[in-house]
Amino acid sequence: MTEIDIEKENKAIAQEYKELLRISYQTLSPTDKKLIRKAFDVAVDAHKEQRRKSGEAYIFHPIAVAKIVASEIGLGATSIAAALLHDVVEDTPMTVQEIERLFNPKVAQLVEGLTKISLVQKDLNASMQAENFRKMILTLNDDVRVILIKLADRLHNMQTMDSMAEYKQTKIASETLYIYAPLAHRLGLYNIKTKLEDLGLKYTEPNVYNDIVSKIRETKEEQDAYIKDISDVLKKSLDIENIDYIIKGRPKSIYSIRRKMRAQNVSFDEVYDKFALRIVYKSDPHDEKFIAWKIYSIVTDHYRPSPSRLRDWISSPKSTGYEALHITVMGPKGRWVEVQVRSERMDEIAEKGYAAHYKYKNGATEESGLDTWLNLLREALENQETNAVDFVEDFKMNLYSKEIFVFTPKGEIKSLPKGATSLDFAFSIHSEIGIKTRGTRVNGRLVPLNHELKSGDQVEVITSANQKPTVNWLEYVTTSRAKNKIKNVLNENTKKIGEEGKELLTRKLKHLKVTLNEQVTNELVNFFKLKTSLDLFYRVGIGAIENQQLKDYAAQKSNSFINFFKNKIKRNKDTADEDIHKPVISSNYDMLVFGTEHDKLDYKLSQCCNPIPGDDVFGFVTINEGIKVHKKDCPNAIGMQSNYAYRIMSAKWIDSSQEEFKAIINITGMDVLGLTNQLTKVISNNMSVNIQSISLSTDAGIFHGQVAVIVKNNTILKKMINAIKKIDGVDKVTREYRT
Repeated sequence: MTEIDIEKENKAIAQEYKELLRISYQTLSPTDKKLIRKAFDVAVDAHKEQRRKSGEAYIFHPIAVAKIVASEIGLGATSIAAALLHDVVEDTPMTVQEIERLFNPKVAQLVEGLTKISLVQKDLNASMQAENFRKMILTLNDDVRVILIKLADRLHNMQTMDSMAEYKQTKIASETLYIYAPLAHRLGLYNIKTKLEDLGLKYTEPNVYNDIVSKIRETKEEQDAYIKDISDVLKKSLDIENIDYIIKGRPKSIYSIRRKMRAQNVSFDEVYDKFALRIVYKSDPHDEKFIAWKIYSIVTDHYRPSPSRLRDWISSPKSTGYEALHITVMGPKGRWVEVQVRSERMDEIAEKGYAAHYKYKNGATEESGLDTWLNLLREALENQETNAVDFVEDFKMNLYSKEIFVFTPKGEIKSLPKGATSLDFAFSIHSEIGIKTRGTRVNGRLVPLNHELKSGDQVEVITSANQKPTVNWLEYVTTSRAKNKIKNVLNENTKKIGEEGKELLTRKLKHLKVTLNEQVTNELVNFFKLKTSLDLFYRVGIGAIENQQLKDYAAQKSNSFINFFKNKIKRNKDTADEDIHKPVISSNYDMLVFGTEHDKLDYKLSQCCNPIPGDDVFGFVTINEGIKVHKKDCPNAIGMQSNYAYRIMSAKWIDSSQEEFKAIINITGMDVLGLTNQLTKVISNNMSVNIQSISLSTDAGIFHGQVAVIVKNNTILKKMINAIKKIDGVDKVTREYRT
């Protein structure tokens, strides 16, 4: 670089630093500014030789992370300093001890927490990836700010991923959608959650993302005009009532539009609430609730509300601390519009999450604000014994769950995830009550333990000292807290029975001239199609494995040498038969190729998303079934790419002319005379498409059809779907994906 370039870069770095101080959410004291300046100088010096893949000086990254921490998350000087230093220990010779000596134990502790997360080896296998997530999640027990800074780091990495290889982009974006966006949601950082989701979609489904972005641009002018019409009407009435407010239009995020399109099987145009209005009002704490309902009254005077879509999170805030009133109303031109009503305080909590909480708690410090947050998140961290993938799955399930509010017999209110059962409620009171639950009453009526609760239910738990959980209880609960407690009790019981079962098995095998050792144990586990040796010993202990089955195993063991050759001969014969019946194919036979070298490998098409030629796909190396091919928008893709990135293979179709594939099409519409004839005619006339099966039904004037067709490729299928859509009476045509 020339001297002029270096000078220009140094000016830009200095400018970024000034911006960092200017945009900070917290009021920074002279001592705070001194701490941040020192961290900035140390970071600039430590990273001076480093550059990012894009070519810019590395220091721009920690400054950008610090800006997100200061402004969007709203943390104080300690966290801003830690954000500036977050890569110093990992990427340079500086140690945590040096940071503690230069700064203070708190900054050092945060940097150490961030370094621990980064240093976990990635890409080795699924459990290592999940272990990485688990270690990160468990830092919540130490200091939630480690996670908050990590979220800022991830957001900036996602914003600057363009220069990375495609497979890395997909892996990082999948991880982001799988764990980081739900974490941001659970911490009440809705802005960051939305940005992470949109960027995640940009790299996991670029075509879908770009298509939605361009459609939003096309309709922006029309939407702005529509929002203005509603705003103008409401402003007149709000001004008459002397309410101090601002109205903002808020388009729905790209990711949430995509989620709605997929969940409801609709096109972009059919997503009805693509935008919302937000009314943010000024109020002292005493009048907040009163003014919110006053605004509700004004909105519903002008526009008819949907009674089923009123959300009152002011009377009962979400466990993330979110407070607001959400009203869905029928706007002009017959369109549904969501109106969000929040005070300035509520708006800050919605934008900044945790940071705004302690700002509004009189005299609370950053540390004391932490305790409230950690208590909200500890439930999902209670059991660290489970395998890492299960732990992450359980935790993730609790991150995004919607909430219901139920009452105890004394009238106290309890928050539970949507879908929670009466047994979940018992465990939420106390694990000892949960374990001894004999029955539950909801609204005075005796109900099963798996009864799903609804907001407003009053729940009473009936206990018995002799009651013990059974395996079935795991089917009756949805919260990780209840599941973990039940598993712990069952495991203690299982281990005890397992020890007795092992002794019993040793004696039984001795009679059959077989000595129980590690190899025999593994053979028996496989023979009975079990997962672990404990499963085996437990089943023997409870008498589920009979003597005859053990005799069968012993007989098979003595004949295993003969069986080996029998199976080999049979396998070769089967393969030969397959070869005989395979059709003769030309050199341009349609098939998938894998990796950068376009290797031709054996594969199976996955049943969950039924890919056909022309679909965007990837290969997934399974443990027992070789390479399984999935569509890139397969419902299971994000989880696989996040947890098992090392097993993902890039794949693409080469030529598409010989092979035939099955696709299932669902059709709905109005029951018009001659529709069936039209339908079969269109399909059979469509470029030699063969109908494998057809099922049609009508119900009160509505027509439902499912057609399984054999097609050569995606282009033919799309052409056929478009032709079906044109038939008079047809409303919707969708391709079925199995989940």
